[in-house]
Amino acid sequence: MEQTHIKTPLGITLIEGDENGICKIWVLDEELPVTKKIPATLKNAALQLTEYFDGKRNTFDFPLNPQGTDFQKKVWKALLEIPFGKTTSYQELSIKLGDVKAIRAVASANGKNPLWVVVPCHRVIGSDGSLTGYAGGLWRKKWLLEHETPPIQQSLF
Repeated sequence: MEQTHIKTPLGITLIEGDENGICKIWVLDEELPVTKKIPATLKNAALQLTEYFDGKRNTFDFPLNPQGTDFQKKVWKALLEIPFGKTTSYQELSIKLGDVKAIRAVASANGKNPLWVVVPCHRVIGSDGSLTGYAGGLWRKKWLLEHETPPIQQSLF
């Protein structure tokens, strides 16, 4: 397993993976030095994350290999279907997964998402529109949602 650290507007980000795909992307609260020579298996992920934060990318296409239970992987797969610039609620996600009563389990799996930003758990909000829990901190969730929301076009007339 190889690792690299890149700088993002939200902090130093750890990328971990191997030839089977990226298994972990996580923003760190501590300041660590960025990696000078990024391993070949991680270069595409580092480049695409940089492009995302620069506003030049809204999808990712490098191979993913997250580790988790079958249920967690099912939730993470559903998160990948939330379009860029859109949000959903835990309740809507639970219904989509076939069990409205699974809200807590869905929220728990969402919170254990190991692929920060790429599997967009930040796009899941409370049914009332509130920014509910986020492992990276609510300020980061707010930043990501604002980053993904296009500015309102004002009419010239």
